[in-house]
Amino acid sequence: MKNIYLICALLFCISCLQAANAASTKVYVWVDESGKVVYSDTPRPGAEEVEVQEKNIISTHVDTSILDIKPKVIEDKFNVEITQPSNKQTIRDNTGSLLVQGRIKPLFKQGHTIQLLLDNKPHNFPQSYAQFRLSNIDRGEHQLKLSLLNEKGKVIASSKQITFYMHRASKISAN
Repeated sequence: MKNIYLICALLFCISCLQAANAASTKVYVWVDESGKVVYSDTPRPGAEEVEVQEKNIISTHVDTSILDIKPKVIEDKFNVEITQPSNKQTIRDNTGSLLVQGRIKPLFKQGHTIQLLLDNKPHNFPQSYAQFRLSNIDRGEHQLKLSLLNEKGKVIASSKQITFYMHRASKISAN
């Protein structure tokens, strides 16, 4: 067993010496009978010695102190807006129907949903697209807001609150 360690250590030393010797080896060049340029480390008649400018240097240490290896947190910043109806718009519909449309930039990711707030209360359930049909909205002033929710239900972006006015025929008859 000791002989194996001794042989391995001896082979290691020989390979190190060969590597050191290779750095000081001379290079020769000549043209053979077929006209090809030949490079070799053994001289021959008519060969010229090539002058080597620099030795190859192999560095086993890399300085990583200048690298920024801290992981960067990329935050998605979403812009949510209500495109229809516009702020302070009057809607005239005797059924109290209204189409609400929103826009999210950039497009929201899978798992995100959008919640409509009507008069600061959630209207129906969050959905995966920003278009809502409302019906039977009472006469008067109302507020709308859209909230973008992540997959855990946390609000990650909201639109500005807008106001609209619903005009409907009166339920009180003139008689």
